[in-house]
Amino acid sequence: MRAVDIIATKRDGKELSDEQIRWFIEKYTDDTLPDYQAAALLMAIFLRGMSARETATLTAAMAHSGQMLDLTEFGRTVDKHSSGGVGDKTTLVVGPIVASTGLPVAKMSGRGLGFSGGTLDKLESIAGLRVNLSLAEFLDQVRRVGLVVASQTAELAPADGRLYALRDVTATVDSLPLIASSIMSKKLAAGATAIVLDVKVGAGAFMQTLDAGRALAETMVAIGAHMDREVTALLSDMNQPLGRAVGNALEVAEAIATLHGDGPEDFTTHCLTVAAHMLLLGNKAGSLDGAYDLAEHYLVSGAAWEKFVGFVEAQGGERAVIEQPHERLPHAAVIEPLLSPRAATVAAINARAVGMTVVELGGGRAKKGDMIDPTVGVVLAAKVGDAVSPGQMLLEVHAATLASAEAARERLLAAFEFSDGPVEPPPLFYDGISTRTELNDGGKNHGKSKGICDARHP
Repeated sequence: MRAVDIIATKRDGKELSDEQIRWFIEKYTDDTLPDYQAAALLMAIFLRGMSARETATLTAAMAHSGQMLDLTEFGRTVDKHSSGGVGDKTTLVVGPIVASTGLPVAKMSGRGLGFSGGTLDKLESIAGLRVNLSLAEFLDQVRRVGLVVASQTAELAPADGRLYALRDVTATVDSLPLIASSIMSKKLAAGATAIVLDVKVGAGAFMQTLDAGRALAETMVAIGAHMDREVTALLSDMNQPLGRAVGNALEVAEAIATLHGDGPEDFTTHCLTVAAHMLLLGNKAGSLDGAYDLAEHYLVSGAAWEKFVGFVEAQGGERAVIEQPHERLPHAAVIEPLLSPRAATVAAINARAVGMTVVELGGGRAKKGDMIDPTVGVVLAAKVGDAVSPGQMLLEVHAATLASAEAARERLLAAFEFSDGPVEPPPLFYDGISTRTELNDGGKNHGKSKGICDARHP
């Protein structure tokens, strides 16, 4: 078998065999094939696409390119993945909710790049907390605590790490089969029995249209079915930031408030929805409404908060920091308000513009390796659909210097659109796609009484 023949086959728009795909990934992972041939195949895939079978085979080959985590000793486990967004700190709330019911959550997360924040960066706002765990430490914490969130180890899906680095420098990142196989190979290698995917769509997401988000969701669910995994993908809104806080320490504080029952209503509902789908796939409830009720019970009872505390302490985080977040989490040197220029209704808040402003404040990375300031960010006081008066606060800017706060205020004001009349907030979720056929109803009957898939910002 020759790499050049495989490249030519895909270049000409033909399907690759399972054997060709497996051989290419194996040889590239063990350094038999050079980067330039892998780059050529990536470009051919980018231009010609892949069938559902090819995409599933590519995903499996990438997942099996390294160690496959074995979680069978823990019974049924459910993982979650978010495709990235602005203000998306859901893992910090959803993980504790689900784990507090007795369903183990063993999650490997990533760091932020560009306008999309990363769970690991947020967690590292907590003094002492370690996210770089060995596989032995990772599994031991699942046994002892039932909840672990750590960085992906080099042993899991190494082919994905190498191919992603090539995609980043060869303009082949935006390829549906390559995106789907990258996400799902890591999830499969991490060993979960079932997976809930939170696919963000809108201005503050990588998938900016509903059609693009649905195509990605359908592809990943199909991969899951091919690999005998139960998968549910939720299409959620990311046109405005999720919740009110954007920025690492600020988002940790908001997650803590939510675990105490005092979080933003849209963010709380979003977390309960994702948790409900995880509990349903984890067979903790017989219906989605029942799963939502169960998630809500464990949040309101304080059990989720106690699980969060145990998880933080297990990974070396200081308990005092999360028990007194306003005093002990890192704080910005400058906090400045942005005021409404007129009486109006907030018609839109460009989530991408907010996210990029936080990056420019120092709260994110323009490129890999950039240092992050955990203190900076934005806290929204008004969201889409809210009526505001002249001089009323739209948000707070948390910055390192007065000059950077002033520059941020100008950019953030431009991110707001106003209307003289009432505005309907966007839905929290647009659709749901699942390997479980009863959940594939376009989001119309996913527990309307709880706002599970047609939820709107209160």
